[in-house]
Amino acid sequence: MKIKYTTIIVEDMDESIKFYTEVMGFEIDSRYDLGRAGKITLLKGEGETMVEIIQNPQDEPGLFSIGMEVEDLKTTIKELKAKGAKITMDPTPITVGLLAFIEDPNGARIALIQHN
Repeated sequence: MKIKYTTIIVEDMDESIKFYTEVMGFEIDSRYDLGRAGKITLLKGEGETMVEIIQNPQDEPGLFSIGMEVEDLKTTIKELKAKGAKITMDPTPITVGLLAFIEDPNGARIALIQHN
């Protein structure tokens, strides 16, 4: 597994984009307007790591999850279950592949994603 992205819930998308691009040196990779569900902007840093910022009406601002890329999500989930990991969302199809969530012992969300 490798860390691929960090997801942060934000109150003000424009202000957050300005911070991550002008202050932190990230570049906008892509933007998505989900209508009433919110907005998503992917920001690219050095290497392959990304920051995903989301503005939506249901989540509190702050760190939402750390995203890790895996080769075979279903196998990874089976292995993690066998080791006692808390699976909070089983593998689910998404636009770019499969997504699942686990939780660490402190309640931190870890997104596991298998890209197509």
